[in-house]
Amino acid sequence: MTHLVDELIREHQSIVAQLNEIKLLGVTSDEGQKKLALAKAGLLAHLEKEDHQLYPTLKREAKTSPELKRTLELFAKDMDKISNDALKFFKKYENGGSGIEFAKEFGLLLAILSQRIHKEENIIYAKYNSVA
Repeated sequence: MTHLVDELIREHQSIVAQLNEIKLLGVTSDEGQKKLALAKAGLLAHLEKEDHQLYPTLKREAKTSPELKRTLELFAKDMDKISNDALKFFKKYENGGSGIEFAKEFGLLLAILSQRIHKEENIIYAKYNSVA
């Protein structure tokens, strides 16, 4: 496994851990609000790292691999929606929110992110490791 993939996996684990802490602390608590801001910053930094360090290598490889090109296009389309949804969530709850509504939307966000993380680690990161 490459150093970059190791880093990205650790960042995934950190983001999920921060989100789980928010769930325990509650979005209305001061500590929950701090963790929410940290999770947002961590997610944005992670996405930027992928955009600048991971995907350029894969895009170069995709020039000669139609299958990889299709996979990257699907992942990009999926990530646009996930990023939008996550940013809306962070914006909505940056000053707190109701418990039931937060719990429902939080659960959905965590499920979507967990599914995406699983796909990235098993498909995209594996492909990166094979070409890097």
